[in-house]
Amino acid sequence: MDAATVLSVLAGQQAPEDVGKAGPIGLLLTVLLAIAIWLLVKSMTKHLKRIPPSFDDEPTGVPVPDSPAGLLEPQPGQQVLDDLRRAPRAIEPPRTDRGDGAGS
Repeated sequence: MDAATVLSVLAGQQAPEDVGKAGPIGLLLTVLLAIAIWLLVKSMTKHLKRIPPSFDDEPTGVPVPDSPAGLLEPQPGQQVLDDLRRAPRAIEPPRTDRGDGAGS
């Protein structure tokens, strides 16, 4: 048998009253999709309300010097930071001297 005869036999076995009916499963899927879309729209609306009206950067309050000389002016606490940078490390690497004078 070729494909055309198989299709014609299968089409002849289908009852004409069942053609085009979706049934209760189709109704259930449609209702579930409608509920899902409603929940997504509700969530999206809630998130869109949280967006600020403008995305322009607000001033941070950090003064920016007008010239390079302004960068060299001492800032409050700068001396403490410089001292900490020059301080020895809190955790030193292991020492290699063995006490017999053969250390490096």
